[in-house]
Amino acid sequence: MLFIPANIAPNKTSENHSAPQHRLAMLKLALQNEPACEIATLELERGGISYSIDTIRSLKAQMSLECPEFYFLIGADSLLELHTWRQPEDILTEVQVVVARRPGFDPSKVRPEYLGKIIFFDTPLIPISSSEIRKIALTGGRIDNLAPPAVAEYIHSNDLYRQIS
Repeated sequence: MLFIPANIAPNKTSENHSAPQHRLAMLKLALQNEPACEIATLELERGGISYSIDTIRSLKAQMSLECPEFYFLIGADSLLELHTWRQPEDILTEVQVVVARRPGFDPSKVRPEYLGKIIFFDTPLIPISSSEIRKIALTGGRIDNLAPPAVAEYIHSNDLYRQIS
């Protein structure tokens, strides 16, 4: 499984985010004991706003992959916003989009034209999102039980997501 941290996410400009180098460091910590997982830094190297369609096309060309071989995993919350992404219909034809469900997710809120083009991934439902973890950290709350210990320590040590007054 390939993880690709965004340089600048186009749809998350209003949230309290960490710098790309911090997100890369946290991803390395989270995956350090996961041999089947790799990190690709092409969006960080490319710079600017990271659009999924650009990354998908780049990876497909580099790896000579076709749609049935290329799976793009997103969360159900992202699926609900897919229509706001750059070239969402192209994403749905370039790759097989796989969606991880979230507790309380209602598939009837998904655009009907997308439903026939995606696969839902049944995994243990995690009742908290990364946005919610950032909000807890922002207010000084403990996230030790919500993130891998090394990541929680990194966030604390680097004062990430803390509101500066």
